[in-house]
Amino acid sequence: MSSDDLENYETAAELALYREYRDVVGLFQYVVETERRFYLCNKVDLEVRSSGSDVYFDVHMTDAWVWDVYRSARLVKNVRVVTFKDVNIEELAQDDAMPDIRQLRGR
Repeated sequence: MSSDDLENYETAAELALYREYRDVVGLFQYVVETERRFYLCNKVDLEVRSSGSDVYFDVHMTDAWVWDVYRSARLVKNVRVVTFKDVNIEELAQDDAMPDIRQLRGR
């Protein structure tokens, strides 16, 4: 496989992932961003925890869709993320347009 073939494959996979996102975004209530992943979900609980002087976030999501081009199954019943990094949670309005794809590239 040449580097052009690999690049074309990755581009096609990203486009297919965006199209899937576009098709499912209306089914979800929340957008959750972590340092490693982007999720759509219908329920999210965030707990701030501490261990000694360290603070971390324990995020639980239900009925989630994962933005990951390499996952074969992106719909997940329950997700738990434990992270020391920032977590961004936004509630989607029913009449909002989809977030700009340029914000999602590279996830």
